[in-house]
Amino acid sequence: MNSMNTPNASGPLEDEIAQWRAYLSRRQAVQSVDVAELEDHLREQISSLTGAGLAADEAFLVAVKRMGALDGLSREFAREHSDRLWKQLVLAPTDSGADAATQRDGIAALGFAIGAGVAVKVPVLFGMDLDTHESVYIRNLSFFVLPLLTAYFAWKRQVGTATIRALVAAFAVAAIAINVLPFTPAGTTEVLSALHLPIALWLVVGVSYASVRWKEVDGRMDFIRFSGELFIYYVLIALGGGVLTGFMASIFLSVGIRVDTFFQQWLIPCCAAGAVIVASWLVEAKKSVVENMAPVLARLFTPMFALVLIAFLVTLLVTGRPIEIKREILIMFDGLLAVVLGMLLYSMSARDANAEPTGYDALQVILVVAALAADAVALWAMATRIGELGSTPNRLAGLGMNIVLLVNLAWSAVLYIKFMRGRGEFAALERWQTSYLPVYAAWAAVVAIVFPFVFGFV
Repeated sequence: MNSMNTPNASGPLEDEIAQWRAYLSRRQAVQSVDVAELEDHLREQISSLTGAGLAADEAFLVAVKRMGALDGLSREFAREHSDRLWKQLVLAPTDSGADAATQRDGIAALGFAIGAGVAVKVPVLFGMDLDTHESVYIRNLSFFVLPLLTAYFAWKRQVGTATIRALVAAFAVAAIAINVLPFTPAGTTEVLSALHLPIALWLVVGVSYASVRWKEVDGRMDFIRFSGELFIYYVLIALGGGVLTGFMASIFLSVGIRVDTFFQQWLIPCCAAGAVIVASWLVEAKKSVVENMAPVLARLFTPMFALVLIAFLVTLLVTGRPIEIKREILIMFDGLLAVVLGMLLYSMSARDANAEPTGYDALQVILVVAALAADAVALWAMATRIGELGSTPNRLAGLGMNIVLLVNLAWSAVLYIKFMRGRGEFAALERWQTSYLPVYAAWAAVVAIVFPFVFGFV
């Protein structure tokens, strides 16, 4: 190292360099020897700049700017050492410090995952199994995994005491509300509350995940990126688990032993809960791989979805047939908007905000506008049906979520078009998306807590 060439080596400048080095060390494509080499270059730049009359803190900022964005550096090393990338997907880091940290995180994640699996069976200790007390499990679906996932990130991020109190209070209030309200067992409002409460509490997980960075656009965008990667990893684990359980059932059946009850009562529910935390750990462990899966899949499916939506709109115009709105169709259109929003978000998360508009950006705009047009037709049909047949909890919940998604995508389209025309910044689109997250949680909380009162807990 050339640390002696830099003035005030023991002062605030060293803290800044240490933070820069720590951040760069988390990039899997860059190994410890590379970090040392880059730090030498950084210190040479700082020494040259301070010699030219700049203050140490100013010299650091200019030198980092000259070195380039860390993501860019990571990509360069990945291109030069592509063999590393595949090894790092399955092998532990060679650096002893990083190895110890990875093992510690893995052990902690395993402990929290086992806790989630145990939590699923806690009601059994009080004589409430899934078959005879289905309502208990429906209401408390959110609390088997999310508190433990929140605790894992609070431990990992070393969240402050005040924030921990707020997180605990949020879960406590939600748990008391969902269990005290006099729902009709397996009624509409109970099911709606059980489905929407995890959406509202996912924001609480996000606060724990981002910690002090939650107030920053980058912090919230990291949580959005994590959510997409978690979904992909969880699906992959579930598919692997399905194959495993199939083989297990077959080999035991070959000797005349049926394990169906064990699978249904123990293995599947406990493993399904624990897999959420294991998948979260995997996302964390591999988050510094240059290309994440969610943006890659979004880029792959964006043109396909755009073509399907355009074909659907053309069909509507040619045939003149109205959309037949049923509950399943309503849910489908909500899902469509959610998928389009997801592709927009994950494409954004992998994009350089300072880059010029490209053809792919134009394709994104086409996708969003086509989704808005298709949904506008469906929304009109939904409103007409509610006007004719009256409102129900399911219809209003679906309609409300549709409107929430529609507002997000509509303003996203406006901001994206402004960016494409050179009249706005891409950062404005990122700020809009990350600032909109509490709206989803707020609407989900309304459905989970307010709807039961409005509709008499039926």
